[in-house]
Amino acid sequence: MQEENKNVVLGERMLNEGDCKGAISKFNAAIKEVPENPSAYFGKAEASIGIPHIAVNDIIALYRKAIELDPSNAFYYTRLGAFCLDIGLFNDAEENYNKAAQLDPEGAKYYYSEFGVEYYNNATSQLDEEADNAKVDEIRKKALTYLLKTLDMTEEDVIKMLSKK
Repeated sequence: MQEENKNVVLGERMLNEGDCKGAISKFNAAIKEVPENPSAYFGKAEASIGIPHIAVNDIIALYRKAIELDPSNAFYYTRLGAFCLDIGLFNDAEENYNKAAQLDPEGAKYYYSEFGVEYYNNATSQLDEEADNAKVDEIRKKALTYLLKTLDMTEEDVIKMLSKK
C-alpha cells in the first residue's frame, strides 16, 4: 500500500471514529504527498464538517477540488449536494444531485428521492413562522417534482392515476 493510501485509510478510520481533527491531519498528509489525490480532499471535506470553526466556503472548496480531480464520481456530487442542503444553498444542492443522476443513471432515482425529501425538510425548517402558504407550496412543488422523477411520473400521470376509480 502506498503511503498516501495509508493516510487516506487512517483518515477515514479516524473520521468514522469521530476524530475529525485527527482525520484532517491524515488527509493533509495524503494531500502533501500526492496533491492530486481526490479521496484525500473528499475525506478532508467530510472531516471538516465536524470542526465548527472551519468556514463553509473552505469545505465547499475541498469538495469541489475532489470533484475537479475525479469528475465522474457521483458520490462526491451527492455529498456536496447534501452539505449545500444543510447550509441552505438549495440551488447548488439541486445542481449537484442532478449531476450525480446524470453520471449514474442507474442510481438517479435514489438521488432524486434524497434531494426531494431533504430539500423539503431543510427548506421548510429554514422558513420563519410568518412564511406565507405560497412559499411553502413552492417548496412542496419542487420536492414533489423530484419525488415524481423517482417514480418516472409526470404531474399529468399522477392526475390521471388519481382520477381513476
